[in-house]
Amino acid sequence: MNLRLYALFAFILIGFTQLTGQTVIPIKDTDLVGGATYNWTKNNIYELDGLVYLEAGGTLNIEAGTVIKAKGFPTTGDNTSALIITRDAQIFAEGTATQPIIFTSEIDDTNDPNDMDPTLDKGLWGGLIVLGNATIARPGCEDGIEGIDASEDRAKFGGAGECGMHDEESSGILRYVSIRHGGNALTEGNEINGLTLGGVGAGTTIEYIEVIANFDDGIEWFGGTVNVKYATVAFCGDDGFDYDFGWRGNGQFWFYLADDEGSVGRGGEHDGASPDLQEPFSMPTIYNATYVGSGTGAAGLQGDGNDYALNCRDRAGGHYFNSIFTDFTGKALAIEDLDADDMDTYANFLNGDLSFTNNIWFGFGESSVLTDLIDGADAVAVAAQLVADANVLVSPGLAGISRDPNGGLDPRPNAASNALGTGLPNTEGLFFSTVSYVGAFSNQNNWLKGWTALDEYGYLGDLVAPESADCDNPIVIQDGDLLGGQTYTWTADNCYLLDGLVYLEEGGQLYIEAGTVI
Repeated sequence: MNLRLYALFAFILIGFTQLTGQTVIPIKDTDLVGGATYNWTKNNIYELDGLVYLEAGGTLNIEAGTVIKAKGFPTTGDNTSALIITRDAQIFAEGTATQPIIFTSEIDDTNDPNDMDPTLDKGLWGGLIVLGNATIARPGCEDGIEGIDASEDRAKFGGAGECGMHDEESSGILRYVSIRHGGNALTEGNEINGLTLGGVGAGTTIEYIEVIANFDDGIEWFGGTVNVKYATVAFCGDDGFDYDFGWRGNGQFWFYLADDEGSVGRGGEHDGASPDLQEPFSMPTIYNATYVGSGTGAAGLQGDGNDYALNCRDRAGGHYFNSIFTDFTGKALAIEDLDADDMDTYANFLNGDLSFTNNIWFGFGESSVLTDLIDGADAVAVAAQLVADANVLVSPGLAGISRDPNGGLDPRPNAASNALGTGLPNTEGLFFSTVSYVGAFSNQNNWLKGWTALDEYGYLGDLVAPESADCDNPIVIQDGDLLGGQTYTWTADNCYLLDGLVYLEEGGQLYIEAGTVI
């Protein structure tokens, strides 16, 4: 964007926010110190000016409905603006489905859904960075965020001398948070991800997260053990979901959508460790992802390797279950094979540390033959293992794919979709919800509605052909079926019959989709 025009927009919008009655509160690095508690409320707009660190011992509470803006040209001398939650600090940003917390550029009028173009307005500020003490695959179990001077101790993450002792720690809660139009560079060539998670522990709650129109990756994990549920990345300039440095958390219900304006990222960029033999290498478990690429015929992308659904390298491990990969310009899957090296990504695939089970792959510009969609490793061997693990090349039957704000995007599967009723039950731990479908969405509930920029900007429509629940054959629920400490999801494609007094015990969570009959 023209710098003079940017400055003019910033001047106009600052005046506008003052006219609405909201106070614009500038936030510089010196405004957040360690050991203190801060409360940001929705009656104000908070404007980040430069790199702002919440230091060790600090707590930041952000009220639902609060808007945080950021300067693209800080007065502090920093290259961009970003909020950085350091080790031993915590953020509690708890929005709701009707009042999300929004991080965006200072020039974004959040009262006008038409003032920004997600395919063009990228890199207008930095992003949100959360750092913790959990294990990372780096020498000494510690590193610093790339682009920040190595002498800045506040930008370091990982367990250092206590490696492995803080994998369950909490950096707080991020819930219903929308991060928009970021990805500016900290230094030349070091752009910020929309959400960066460096050495964050499993005690942290991250769910209902949107990153849209980021110039770099959407969400990137640098080690740690944090889990992420209900996440969407759209129209970013690089990869959607990127992990590295030995991330060993879990993910479920992820949605990725690439634009067709020259985006060069993969749905997933998955790296193992740095250096490759550093322990532990990445091995997350991911259920119910839906990754939609730039389109099979998107111009200027095919053949450069940046238009694949997944790229796995640097001794990456990990497991995808019940997921959909569709509408990509290039190939489906790249697995790095370093020839004589018996400790690389392909070796992890052969021994089961990297796996893909019960997924739908469909619509690739490179080919419709599975062996042609594999890059890097032995395509015949990889394809044979994919087939053995119940991967299929069939249409997922999504209701609508659109990259324009015309109400044509509905990533739910239609009633006759191959994605419905074919999901494998999970056996991977209490974090996961058991659902019967493949992909990030059921036929009934579009969890993107109400709180995302995708909805606000007019991309989402209600196009799905609904599936009727079978109430003649309900799922019978008795006491003892809902245990403490576990998560359950009841979906609108089933009917549930309570038989007696049914207790959801302490620590349990029950999610019930809209339209469900009990």
